[in-house]
Amino acid sequence: MEAIYQFVKLDKSESLQDFAQKKLDKLEVKYDFIVRAEVYFKKEEAQDPAGYICNIKLSVPGPQLFAESNKDSFEAAVAESVKDLDRQLSKKKSQMKTHSN
Repeated sequence: MEAIYQFVKLDKSESLQDFAQKKLDKLEVKYDFIVRAEVYFKKEEAQDPAGYICNIKLSVPGPQLFAESNKDSFEAAVAESVKDLDRQLSKKKSQMKTHSN
């Protein structure tokens, strides 16, 4: 899976990128049909105490999957978005099994 990282009005962070990549790798192991991930990090100053936003778009067969979360750290936002995508992917996988039978 190709992963693209965008830091919106932020300095690029290798450690944050690595953290997100590890989470995405776990999804890829479970769901081999993921083609690409686009991960966006942005900070919303007006949203104290949260305001650390991570949104992830996944390219999969059919419509793209999307999750966004706003937490008090980027790591928490990544974890929440990945958890949401895991639920969506699980649902998609069961739909794909239904169609292939």
